[in-house]
Amino acid sequence: MDTERITIDIDGGVADVRLNRGDKMNAMDGRMFAALIEASDSLASEPALRAVVLSGNGPSWCAGLDFGNFQAMASDSRPDDADKDRGIGTIDEGRITHRGQQAVWGFHELPVPVIGAVHGVAFGAGIQLAIGCDIRYVHPEVRMSVLEIRWGISPDMTCTQILPGLVGADVAKEMVWTGREVNGEEAVRIGLATKMCDDPRGEALELARTIAGKSPHAIRAGKRLVDGYATQDYASGFRNERDEIGALIGTPNQVEAVRAFFEKRPPAFADVED
Repeated sequence: MDTERITIDIDGGVADVRLNRGDKMNAMDGRMFAALIEASDSLASEPALRAVVLSGNGPSWCAGLDFGNFQAMASDSRPDDADKDRGIGTIDEGRITHRGQQAVWGFHELPVPVIGAVHGVAFGAGIQLAIGCDIRYVHPEVRMSVLEIRWGISPDMTCTQILPGLVGADVAKEMVWTGREVNGEEAVRIGLATKMCDDPRGEALELARTIAGKSPHAIRAGKRLVDGYATQDYASGFRNERDEIGALIGTPNQVEAVRAFFEKRPPAFADVED
């Protein structure tokens, strides 16, 4: 793991993942993209993982794409020409995303809840990374913007596929077309954020620890069901509900949840095994 870009600390099933380029406001360069993909791939294979909190060290969550790439655009160079190591447009075998998209999608498709703790600025690539989280806790003074329009480009890190489901197609278009900034209060009001709080990371970790105390099989089933609602018909969704609960009832963790409740003790859940 490139710890100059990403750090991961796992405790009690909660992964505390931090963007670690605070002196550059966690702007995304080639190494940051690679580290994000490596981090999500690594977490996906952790059987004891219960929840993830994603945050940024320093004064901001993520200021967007590293400024050098836009300077290259101004000189008529394509970004990949200016930074041969980025390769964010490459589609790796077996993926449905290119590497820029996978930096976000890798966290979105983790089987456990991912909570983004967002402060400072979340511009361009930064807001797209936040949108990829299941839940977003934001600071009141956060500044969030789908900023790509400033540079004459469109968002290409999964934002256009996820954002309309959060804020509605009309608001998503307005944000994409104008690049206007949204603060914490408005972010919650329009559905871009889940909760506004003075200590987003602290409250996100508290929520993650609460989730980590629940049955991991049930948590993962819940995420699969809710994530599937927008991409399937009702009949398929109802069938999936029946299948998921049928697969849970009578399993060791389900029985343990019931016993622990009646015995008034903390449950001792087993890890999820593939």
